Formats: sequence, structure tokens, C-alpha cells
Amino acid sequence: MNAMEQRGHEQIDLEVSGRENDQTDQYLTFIMADEEYGVDILSVQEIRGWETVTPIPNSPPHVKGVINLRGTIVPIVDLRQRFGLERVEYGPLTVVIVLKVAGAKASRVMGIVVDAVSDVYSLANEEMKSAPDLGDQVNTAYIKGLVNVNNKMVVLLDIDQLLGVDSIPEVSISAIKEMKESH
Repeated sequence: MNAMEQRGHEQIDLEVSGRENDQTDQYLTFIMADEEYGVDILSVQEIRGWETVTPIPNSPPHVKGVINLRGTIVPIVDLRQRFGLERVEYGPLTVVIVLKVAGAKASRVMGIVVDAVSDVYSLANEEMKSAPDLGDQVNTAYIKGLVNVNNKMVVLLDIDQLLGVDSIPEVSISAIKEMKESH
């Protein structure tokens, strides 16, 4: 294995303390289909390289299966498929971001498969633009906001809405593209 392949398979633990300032939040960003997305870093438990999962019969196509993470059974969701993007083969940079997702009754741990991890940004709340209203046909409840970082648009996801028990049935990538064009 070369250094790049080894990096893709390392386990990276994140230790995040409470927010220092109520005016800014930190977001872990990741890449899918050349677009950058972000999740609140306080929901991130760890970042792992892709590993084989145990498939669950009769689960939706975007649910790849489960892994045993130190005694906790963690469902793994392919975010590309959840967003309706083209399926790609997992490679050395493919990672699983393990997240704590808040539900109506309790929180749970879930993993999302993404193409690659990008960066961590500290963003002021006033930098964030709300998702535009695209009508009743497009549900944008899973989008926390949009922010311009280094001349690129980053879509900040509300992971609780996206992966929660009462989450929307399917996410449309075309909705994200329409929002980016309207900002």
C-alpha cells in the first residue's frame, strides 16, 4: 500500500470540545461528486476508512449494512445513493463519517459513506444563507444553510433531518443544484 492508500484506511478520532463562541460553529466538510458538503463537527464521532459491512436484507439501496463499532451496531448509509447520485466504486479515499444523530425519542449512531473528507471550517452564523424555497415539490428541510468559503459554495446539512427516523424519503441532488444557482 502506498501512503495515500494507507491514509484512506486509517481511523481518525476527533476530539471536539464545546463551542468557544456562540457566534461561530465548526463544520467538517466532505466531497461528493465534486461538490462540498458540511456537517456540524459536534455530531461527528470519528472518521474511518471504508470497511466491509454486514448487509441487512430488505433495506433501502442507500443503506449499505451495519458495522460493529466497539460493541455498538452502526448502520452505514451511502450518502451518494441517498442523494440520488451515480454509484461509484469505493476506493482508498472513501471514508465513513460516524455521526451521532438526534431522533425524536433518542439519539443514535450512524455512519455515512462519502467520497473524501475535505476540511474543517469555523463559520460565523451570519455567513450562512438559508436554503431558498423551491416550492412544495422539493423538500429542503435537511439543508441547514449555504455558505461561500474560498469562492466555493458549501452546502451545510442538518444531519438530524437527513438521517433521522422521521427524515424525508429521498433527497434530490437537483434541489441542491437549483439552490446553488439561486444564490
